[in-house]
Amino acid sequence: MTTGNNKLSGEKSRRTFDPVKRAEDVAAVVCKGDLRKYYRFRPARFYGGIATSDCVGCCLQCIFCWSWNQVVRPEYFGQYYSPRDVAGRLLNIARKKRYRQMRISGNEPTIGRDHLIRVLELMPKDTLFILETNGILIGYDKTYAEDLEGFHNLYVRVSIKGCTNEQFSMLTGADSQGFDLQIQAVENLYRAGVRVHPAVMVSFSSPEDIHALQSRLGEIDKGFKDVEIEELVLYGEV
Repeated sequence: MTTGNNKLSGEKSRRTFDPVKRAEDVAAVVCKGDLRKYYRFRPARFYGGIATSDCVGCCLQCIFCWSWNQVVRPEYFGQYYSPRDVAGRLLNIARKKRYRQMRISGNEPTIGRDHLIRVLELMPKDTLFILETNGILIGYDKTYAEDLEGFHNLYVRVSIKGCTNEQFSMLTGADSQGFDLQIQAVENLYRAGVRVHPAVMVSFSSPEDIHALQSRLGEIDKGFKDVEIEELVLYGEV
């Protein structure tokens, strides 16, 4: 996963990797204490209008990723910001645009747990914070979900990559067991009492595979059968 000069590899290699171990390696590059790297702050039209901060660093390498360069070369992008800096910038955007919603997007926001928890603590209780995540770290460690339970203005959207273990590995480059961690994240959050809903990238899946995944998610809660459908959008260099 690393090159000889200790830089994170930017090659689109299909050799699989452990996504949890990769998260640790990426965190060593993009986190310093409770500081986290971000490469931009912006208003966005999604969810009817939302203040957005784009972080640097992810534990997957999705072949359709619209921020590929930041994913595979995190050492070259962004600056370190404190939780207070991030919260302040999001609130400034929200006030100017009259938004009531905020999020961290771009790469994987759950890398840097202390940083994320502190950002959430700084969010006004009358706003909605949408956490968009691949779920790997929350699925790996259920205490992460438990740490998120106390934030009643939090909504978690777990973006599941494909509908089977094999599709997950093909799309992300990660070990196929990572697919099960994504499903486990939905369950961990649900059991912890966190508002959560699954979204699924289905552009590479058959109707049969989609139905099978819906059934599996429905075993956690029947409402999860109604998954949010994600389809490939050719942003930028995708």
